Amino acid sequence: MHQPNIPDTLYDYIKALKDCGNLWLLVQEDSVERLDGSRLHQNDKYVPNKLVACNARGETISITALIKTQGSDTKLVAQMQPYHEALSRGRQQIGEVTVPCCVSQIADGENGGVMMNEYGRDFVPFWGGIKENGRSTDGVVGLNGTEYIEMIEAAEVSPDDYPQCQAVGQHKIWQQVSPESATPEKVAAAIAHLKETDHQFHMDGASWTNDLSWVKGYENVLGPMNQLSASFHQKYDRQVQADPSVTQSAEYQEALMYLLLVETSCFRYWGQGSWTDYAQELYRRGEAALNR
Repeated sequence: MHQPNIPDTLYDYIKALKDCGNLWLLVQEDSVERLDGSRLHQNDKYVPNKLVACNARGETISITALIKTQGSDTKLVAQMQPYHEALSRGRQQIGEVTVPCCVSQIADGENGGVMMNEYGRDFVPFWGGIKENGRSTDGVVGLNGTEYIEMIEAAEVSPDDYPQCQAVGQHKIWQQVSPESATPEKVAAAIAHLKETDHQFHMDGASWTNDLSWVKGYENVLGPMNQLSASFHQKYDRQVQADPSVTQSAEYQEALMYLLLVETSCFRYWGQGSWTDYAQELYRRGEAALNR
């Protein structure tokens, strides 16, 4: 859910997703904009979008994106706000085909004890209450993103007809330098100029909830996180390329475990204190594992 908006980073991110076989991703509505820089149209939020990314060399890439609306930011999984939002939606047109709307929701994990304390109490009885003989009594059904995309494309919806969007802030960059004439130097200069002259412009990316920054106030976690990642790849990338069996070694797997743990997003959302102290300790153990 952390979508980068630095042009090269987003391009490489989408390329990596597609290279690994991913067909779509989920983004928060405030993390994207229309190609003219405006907010998404209301109806665009309930159908797949084509997320377009352009890098500093003018190369473009795209991937299908489902939009998570603001309505599923709070209380998340158990209370099923998207179900109630879906009750107010009908069908809408994509190209020449009319399709049901899709209201997307993120899975919460264990933040705030949701899965432990609320899932069994609210989620399971809720689904039991809205389903009858395997079908929803009010026309709303639950399905995952892949099922929805496959369903509408089986109805001959063309992905070329999806509304297009881009990461927030991109329009301002491409107003400064056109993709056709883009170079890394020109794009870097445009970003630097916008940071100096536009207080609303940033390259911090976007999070799942829009009112919490992935970056501000978490430098003491982000710094070690980036350092551990760099150290890990510096040590192992060439080794793995020469001998893939290195990934099965205890040393590699221990270091990888600490790297992945440090990269847990919860370290950036639960504030400073004992929780971020855990991140520092995991970083220390990861560095120790790499230095053995």
